[in-house]
Amino acid sequence: MTAVPMIELWRGGMLESVHAGHAVVVDAQGAVVEAWGDPEAVIFPRSSCKMLQALPLLESGAADAAGLGTRELALACASHNGAHIHTRGVTRWLGSLGLGEDDLRCGPQMPDDPEARKELMCSEDTPCQVHNNCSGKHAGFLTLGQHLGAGPEYVEPDHPVQRAVRAAFEEVTGEASPGFGIDGCSAPNFATSLHGLARAMARFAAAGAEGGARDDAMVRLREAMVAHPELVAGEGRACTNLMRAMGGKVAVKTGAEAVFVAILPDAKRGIALKILDGGTRASEAAITALLVRMGALDAGHPVVGRYLSDPIRNRRGLSVGELRLSPGFAGA
Repeated sequence: MTAVPMIELWRGGMLESVHAGHAVVVDAQGAVVEAWGDPEAVIFPRSSCKMLQALPLLESGAADAAGLGTRELALACASHNGAHIHTRGVTRWLGSLGLGEDDLRCGPQMPDDPEARKELMCSEDTPCQVHNNCSGKHAGFLTLGQHLGAGPEYVEPDHPVQRAVRAAFEEVTGEASPGFGIDGCSAPNFATSLHGLARAMARFAAAGAEGGARDDAMVRLREAMVAHPELVAGEGRACTNLMRAMGGKVAVKTGAEAVFVAILPDAKRGIALKILDGGTRASEAAITALLVRMGALDAGHPVVGRYLSDPIRNRRGLSVGELRLSPGFAGA
């Protein structure tokens, strides 16, 4: 099955652009509830799967042994802006392990946070690895590696940390991964189908405290995300804004190249989507539409306007276009 049109851009009464993709909603039993395009399309989930990558951190006992709280668990799932609340949190975390920035293997990155970026540009400082949007995930990898007594090269695919990540990833998605690519932060990113990724999100959604170590880990991670949406992404970011708008009832996470997932505990549903052209604006609009369709997000909330229904304005503030749902997608 091929990708289907999902998001359209209209300008001057004419269709200017169409963003096609795949999306799937899955229930607690792993069954497809709704799908658009091909739910079995294989993708790299990129950063949308960070909560899966963090499972061994909790299941191994490493998180508790290191005394990690909800802020650290949220950072482990984060693609953050590199603001002070992010970098200071990761720096403290590393320090508590007797480690530092040099122990990270994610590479330096100029922060997306405007104040942090301006601070660096107006000084003689350069961005470091703590500024990397994945530094929290990597702090989690280091915590697990230290707990396991493993070596420092934790991003190597055959390292005990990545072997544990792959095992958890395949168990929760319910699929053997066909392979991996190296992510922007140098860690392996294991491929799976959209169905498998949504199945994993539904597992997180249905998890209860009485379900054993894995369910306990899932509950703790999803609750950390919704308790600290500002740590998962940052001010002005879709993940942060959407989670705030839903009052802590739903966890969402984006990934590079227009992947988005959602965990809906009340409905015990998981969502995964991929826009084929990698367009972030389209993935943000598509996940917003699906959250409205699922009843998790009020259609009248301003955040829906921000990512889906408000007019597109040019630099003079003139209304010059609009996003629309393609016919047949998300109830359109």
